[in-house]
Amino acid sequence: MGNRIADLRCKEVVNICDGARLGFVCDVEVELNCGKVTALLVPGPCRFLGLFWRECDYLIPWSCIRRIGEDIILVDVVLDSAKTPRPRRWP
Repeated sequence: MGNRIADLRCKEVVNICDGARLGFVCDVEVELNCGKVTALLVPGPCRFLGLFWRECDYLIPWSCIRRIGEDIILVDVVLDSAKTPRPRRWP
């Protein structure tokens, strides 16, 4: 694995609990005091044929990551506990 956070964006996240393909990493959460990555953010699935908006995103704690490979990240997470509401862009 590379030493850059940008390398994580090219990897697909798969949940080993049920084999679900969650998508690709879009952002990371970092503890600013020490520069440690604490979680990965993966966009939730699209709703209504993928045309209008997405459901909740997945915030996956670093402790749930089991393996980071060349092109895939394996996680062990209960999806209901990893969902985080997506901010609304319009009133």
